[in-house]
Parts: sequence; C-alpha cells; structure tokens
Amino acid sequence: MKTAHAARLIIAATLCAGLAACGGRGGPNLGPQDSPDMRPEVRGTTIWDTFRNSENPNTTVGVNKYLWNASLEVLNFLPVQSVDPFTGVIQTGYGTPPGGGRSYRATIKIADPALDARSLKLSLQGPGGAAVEPGTVRAVEDAILTRARQLRIQDGRL
Repeated sequence: MKTAHAARLIIAATLCAGLAACGGRGGPNLGPQDSPDMRPEVRGTTIWDTFRNSENPNTTVGVNKYLWNASLEVLNFLPVQSVDPFTGVIQTGYGTPPGGGRSYRATIKIADPALDARSLKLSLQGPGGAAVEPGTVRAVEDAILTRARQLRIQDGRL
C-alpha cells in the first residue's frame, strides 16, 4: 500500500514539474504575459484573424466582368466545361458555330481587371487539337472585345 501511494505521489510530482516547465517565462524580469512572443505588437496574427474577413470582397476577384460576360455570350454555342472566376479561366468543350461546319474548343483567360485587349487571352483548337487560323482567333477576340465594350456602355460606366 505504501509503495502504490509513493508511486502515485512520484507520478503526480513528475506531472506537476513537467507542466511547470512548459510555462516558460521568456526572461528573468518578464512575466508569462510579457513574453516577447506574446506581446500584441510582436505577435503577427491571432487565432481570430482566421475568422475575420479583412479583405474587401469587391477587390479579391481580378477579372473584368464585361470581358467575362462577353466571352460567355460570344462563345455561347460552345458547352462550358469549367469556369474559375478567381483565376479568370473559362474552358469549353467542342461545338460548331452557327452557320459553320467546323467544330472548335476554346480556353479563355482574363488576366487583368482592366477592359483592355491585353487582358484577354484566347486559345482556339480545332477537332483533335488542330491549329486554328490566326485570323479566326483574331475575329473571335475582336467580337469579345466589341461585346464587352457594348456591355460597359449599357451599364452606363464610361
């Protein structure tokens, strides 16, 4: 009985000593709250920063809405496979334009929030990944840019 009691006492003392060692004071004159890594001016973030939405949601998406909508409208004959408005990528499947005989597939990347030709990157592929004439790609880009400008004028933001 005395051995079991002594063993429990040793285990309890060891746990208390281990717990006390974890406290760490950070220096001889600093209390636990004054530890260098716990001061608010030194500490970069808190657990609550994870739940706080400090960014303006209107500026987190770097895609021009007029180019985005114009791309979807101009290429509406192509089935949309995936869209990602945060990176500005639209991928479509194969489709045939109205009055055309050849099917196309498109990948559109809108790289900038500005309504500018440099913001729009368009890649067209023919059946089996065949190359499409540069004139055709240029015509589709021009149609998207023209429609984007029309949408902006309709919105009344000049």
